[in-house]
Amino acid sequence: MNLDDVKKIQVKRSKKHRVGRGAGSGWGKTAGRGHKGAGQRSGTSFRLHFEGGQMPLYRRLPKKGFTNARFKVAVHVVNVGDLEKAFDAGAKVDLDALKNAGLAPKRANYFKVLGFGDLSKAFTIDAHGVSAGAATKIEAAGGSIEVKPVATVMRPKFTKKTGSAAGNNTHSGSEA
Repeated sequence: MNLDDVKKIQVKRSKKHRVGRGAGSGWGKTAGRGHKGAGQRSGTSFRLHFEGGQMPLYRRLPKKGFTNARFKVAVHVVNVGDLEKAFDAGAKVDLDALKNAGLAPKRANYFKVLGFGDLSKAFTIDAHGVSAGAATKIEAAGGSIEVKPVATVMRPKFTKKTGSAAGNNTHSGSEA
């Protein structure tokens, strides 16, 4: 490699505007900020989607519909073909074993076994869900299944929290 080759592949970059350097530069006087107003002053920043005080679009549009996204339970799925490749015969397959084998992400809390692939080894499966096809393949191979319930934490909207602070409502004013 020669030094000439390095100069040939040099990336062309446009020069940075040096604002406020006189009228002849084209970026003098107001330095591209315009006249008066908040944007002309120093130290200004506007939040994302700010519309200059106008009612922003996200507040002008109607909010309709319902979403259950807050209560969604993420269940990771694993196929019996993947279990066949990753584990030895007679192995106990639970969430920790899947994470150690790299078949489930570390953030996974629940997993379900699906029936895609072939299974010839017997496993003891401790899962949160098993499809009908997977159950027949596991039992045909001589394995056993234990299904654990998926626990969801949900408190109804208008109920009091239980605890020591809930019952200690004292009225400090005088009663008439």
